[in-house]
Amino acid sequence: MGRRVSDLWRPWSLRELVADLRSGRTTPEAAWERARGRIAETEHDLHAWVTLEPTQPSSLPDAPLAGVPLGVKDIIDVAGLPTRCGSGLRAAAAPAAADAAIVAAWRQAGAVPAGKTVTTEFAFFAPGPTVNPAAPDHTPGGSSSGSAAAVASGQVPLALGSQTAGSVTRPAAYCGVASLVMSHGRFPVDGVTGLSHSLDSHGVYAANVADLALAFAALTGEPQPTEPPAPPRVLIWTAAPLGVVAEEMSAALDSAARSFTAAGAVVDAFPAEDLIAEVTRAHPVVMAYEAARERAAELAAADRLSTPLADLLRTGRDTPESAYEAARATIAAAAERLEEVRAAYDVVVGPAAPGAAPHGLAATGDPVLSRAWQALGLPALTIPGLRSGGLPLGLQAIGRSGQETDLLAAGDWLEAALALRSDPSATRR
Repeated sequence: MGRRVSDLWRPWSLRELVADLRSGRTTPEAAWERARGRIAETEHDLHAWVTLEPTQPSSLPDAPLAGVPLGVKDIIDVAGLPTRCGSGLRAAAAPAAADAAIVAAWRQAGAVPAGKTVTTEFAFFAPGPTVNPAAPDHTPGGSSSGSAAAVASGQVPLALGSQTAGSVTRPAAYCGVASLVMSHGRFPVDGVTGLSHSLDSHGVYAANVADLALAFAALTGEPQPTEPPAPPRVLIWTAAPLGVVAEEMSAALDSAARSFTAAGAVVDAFPAEDLIAEVTRAHPVVMAYEAARERAAELAAADRLSTPLADLLRTGRDTPESAYEAARATIAAAAERLEEVRAAYDVVVGPAAPGAAPHGLAATGDPVLSRAWQALGLPALTIPGLRSGGLPLGLQAIGRSGQETDLLAAGDWLEAALALRSDPSATRR
């Protein structure tokens, strides 16, 4: 790959596209052709797609996102397209008879599935062919690698992912885009090939937080704030007890905290670092135990799976129920304690990944910094804008269950504060 994909394309602004569609400056047909053109020019280098929808819908609902092209991770059913889950076990899968519930919801909001994006094998660790648009010799992360790369390269302005550990947050951080992991249970998971019923959550990618806020409002019908958000009250989580955060990420987090303070936020240290470390250790126990039961058919064909996935399922099969229940109890107790700790604050902000995307494409990076927040079922927002050595660094902001709109408002303020720090001439949106 010669030039980086990001040298050819930048992320596609959802807000600009929606404004153009509403004003008549462009049409759904033109948006569809633009997406196809970008995919045609970059896909031979990027490898973000498994299959493309052959035709554009003949009619669209009268809805906020009418005509917006949408990528869909290939563990999520789209009517008429196969769901192959990045696995040879599903290579001959028949086309799905119906949309997954989340795809139906996005269609109702007006978004148009453009095709299925690459996933790691059954949304675990074995990578697909996708490369990172920001640095093609570095991983794009996983498991929602194709969706993150499709948005980062400007192929589509929106794409769907899913998260059980760090499958949405990490690719967003590595590829330099924004993502939202929704609260556990916010939307049904019917039609999604999941791993863990108590952990699986929906996610979505866009160029920036403001685009995510527009998309989420269209999806849910919840109104966006009409006034600029007030400076939030922020707790800074360093993840120091986990011992995985790289020096450049720690420095970036310190710099971000100074930016937030300078812009008017109340910023304090997160006082329960060991609590989050405890939940981080409980998460893999729950994930393995539930995955072995959720994917029992695949466990029976473990010799045809990648070593990491086969090991996960075997570990879960051999995990005593008592260990699983103890891990669930640890998580539940931590959730109550966390509410006390953060009662006077709007958002917890910390590193989205240990550092920048690791070199090489044989692995997808470490999800450890998302495990606790995913176990707690909380919405998580990846905020882009930081870099180290030319590579993106992402922060994650954690909100309260069911309060994604509030989290997005705080995240928009935080993203603007980072932009002001890097370019003092910038103005707030």
